[in-house]
Amino acid sequence: MERTLNKRSGSQCELCAATENLKVYTVLPTKKGGIDENILVCPTCIDQIENPGHEDQNHWRCLNESMWSEHIPVQVVSWRMLSRLRNNELLEMMYLDEDTLAWAQATGEGEDDENKVIHRDSNGVILATGDSVVLIKDLKVKGSSMVAKQGTAVRNIRLDHENAEYIEGRVDGQTIVIITQYVKKI
Repeated sequence: MERTLNKRSGSQCELCAATENLKVYTVLPTKKGGIDENILVCPTCIDQIENPGHEDQNHWRCLNESMWSEHIPVQVVSWRMLSRLRNNELLEMMYLDEDTLAWAQATGEGEDDENKVIHRDSNGVILATGDSVVLIKDLKVKGSSMVAKQGTAVRNIRLDHENAEYIEGRVDGQTIVIITQYVKKI
C-alpha cells in the first residue's frame, strides 16, 4: 500500500507536500480498508490531526491546495482540518458529495462545541474513533451468554455520535456496545 500511495502522491505528503518520514495514515472510520481510505502524510500532519488544539495555523496553509485533491481521503482530512481551524472561507469553496461529507463528519469535526458529543473513558480522557481501550470490569453482553473479561483490549473503537456513553468495539470476534464508564484508554 505504501508503494501505491508514494506513486499516487509523488512521494510527498498529500496534505503539506513534505518529503521526509512519510507514513500511511488511515482515515477513520473505515468501511472496506485499502487505498481509498488511506493517505500518505508527514509526522507533523499526523501529530496535529491526532491532537486537536495543537494546530499550527501556518502549517495548515497547505490546505488551500490539498482541499482540491482528486483523492477522496485527502478531501476528507482537508475538510476536517478546515473545520477544526474554523476556516469558513475555504470550507464554503469546497464541494463534497453526500457520502464524502458524511464520512468527513463521522468524527464530529465541524459541529458546534455545544452540540458535540464528547466520549470520555472512566478517567475522563477523551476517546476518539480508532482508539484502543481496555475493559476495567467484567461485562455481561446482553442477548448472549458471553462475558467480556476485565483486562480485554478493544482496538479500533467506534463512537456513537448520539450518545456520549456508548462506544462499539469487537470482543472475541463479536461487535458489542460498551458503556464508556467501564473502559480506560490505552
